[in-house]
Amino acid sequence: MSNTIYIGYDFQVVPSQPGVEILIAELGFAGFESFVETETGVTAYIQKPEWHEHILDSIQILHSGEFEITYEFQEIEQVNWNEEWERNFTPIQVDNQVTVRAPFHVKPETQYDIVIEPKMSFGTGHHETTHMMIQHILKNDFENKSVLDMGCGTGVLAILAEMKGAAKIDAIDIDNWCYLNSLENVERNNCKHISVFEGDANILDGKHYDVIIANINRNILLNDLSVYVPCLNTSGMLFLSGFYKDDIPIIVDTCNNLGLTHVETIEKNHWVALKFIN
Repeated sequence: MSNTIYIGYDFQVVPSQPGVEILIAELGFAGFESFVETETGVTAYIQKPEWHEHILDSIQILHSGEFEITYEFQEIEQVNWNEEWERNFTPIQVDNQVTVRAPFHVKPETQYDIVIEPKMSFGTGHHETTHMMIQHILKNDFENKSVLDMGCGTGVLAILAEMKGAAKIDAIDIDNWCYLNSLENVERNNCKHISVFEGDANILDGKHYDVIIANINRNILLNDLSVYVPCLNTSGMLFLSGFYKDDIPIIVDTCNNLGLTHVETIEKNHWVALKFIN
């Protein structure tokens, strides 16, 4: 990779969320392979042989009236990804109990120490939704539970579930890079009870769990909740995030219609994470 030439796009996104999230997802499908979030947007990289002048034609968010997105791009040689992440990825702590850090950070004294190489995957703990899902996991009993982490990203929530005593965890993501990154992080944290799969809700047929974690986005959740709920054991717990406070009524109504009861809400900067029981 050291001799690979990349094209780097510096995107300025207003509003940054959920604009950056959507933009990264669409750019990933277009062939961009690494992303570094910035204070004003995101820098995206694609190998020069994969680039063409119409590479952004399929990026729908660029034509959306809901976001103002500008960009510049340039050719970049010998991108050092380790330096990129070391410059942009700082360790985080959640409730003085969990640290999420990269391998080059100093080992902390918190009860749970999660080491990840985030690469382009979503889920470093910096985003509000991941942070709140970590809080939910900390507050609830995972001992000997079977767990599904749907849309696992880096695998950080699955890893914490195992550290909390879960007996069997399935971590699933539709994105190939997230799948591979989760495999790496599961091994890096010496996890023994996590199985990682590449796919979507279609691979859940016949599976059952005591706990389901889904940190995705509103539209995917609304579409797939009818698949998740039949997989949830009696008295099971469902944790949902990836949406705003304004989305709570439609999420709760959908879950109520599927027989679930909303029992707790965590809010952070207009993002929310909800707990339901079966």
